[in-house]
Amino acid sequence: MDKLKAMTVLVNIVDAGSLTGAAERLDMSLTAVVRTLAGLEETLGVRLLNRTTRRLSVTDEGRDYVERCRRLLGDLNDMESALTDRRMRPSGRLAITAPVMFGRLHVAPLVTDFLVGHPEMRIELLLLDRVIDLLEEGIDLAIRIGPLPDSSLIGIPLGTTQRVVCASPAFLERHGRPQQPEALTAAPAVRFAGLPDGNDWIFEHAGERRHVQVRETFAANQVDVALEACSKGLGYGRFLAYQVSAAVAAGELVRVLDDWAPPPVPVTLVHAQNRLLSPRIRAFTDWAVPRLRGRLSA
Repeated sequence: MDKLKAMTVLVNIVDAGSLTGAAERLDMSLTAVVRTLAGLEETLGVRLLNRTTRRLSVTDEGRDYVERCRRLLGDLNDMESALTDRRMRPSGRLAITAPVMFGRLHVAPLVTDFLVGHPEMRIELLLLDRVIDLLEEGIDLAIRIGPLPDSSLIGIPLGTTQRVVCASPAFLERHGRPQQPEALTAAPAVRFAGLPDGNDWIFEHAGERRHVQVRETFAANQVDVALEACSKGLGYGRFLAYQVSAAVAAGELVRVLDDWAPPPVPVTLVHAQNRLLSPRIRAFTDWAVPRLRGRLSA
């Protein structure tokens, strides 16, 4: 039997979650997909998938075999791509998602610059302050800020950002500049709902960690709205460093308690766990990753 074809069919069955989905992906008949899978299992002498009328699951043996198939097919694709990428110009649609302000400040400028040199490409940039499922939403690449709990994604580290506490100059004149995290307990606070901290703000200094429960007076799920409220003196606000950089530079906000900043937050470019990346994804990541790293380290 054609082992490479059988491996490709198996990987697509697992990725699609069904025999029918794999048949559609590969433009094959359902009968051909079933026959190929059965032939592969017979050749190997093991069951790779458990199938019922409602559910398909990968066996322990199948899970290990599928991962080995991914690596083998990926290596084969890499060898072929090395010969053809130089004469191929990437083309087609590329969908990217990023947090709203990070995308506006850092991703959008790179996307427009990239498109100038790649006129055959078409990029859709979706800016959202929430995590979405890449496969369900048809997204090729995503910027994630924070730890990656989903191990099924491949992550390319870009750098880190910092959680910072800010307040307006007028607010600090009324309340004084805090020297210890506990000073925030009795003061009003503005909360950006896009951060997972809630009202429990963590601070660290010289190995010592402190938890402070702040008194929320205003919360918003859009960072621009929360920043404006903080700039108008409604309370202390906790944001990511890049979100407040312009307001701090303009004198609208002042950073406080920097000595008590918690550990940095990782920033990662992720894509689905599939080494068979299209030339357009490879082209954009190769071009954008060093530039994004430079922006985060500036």
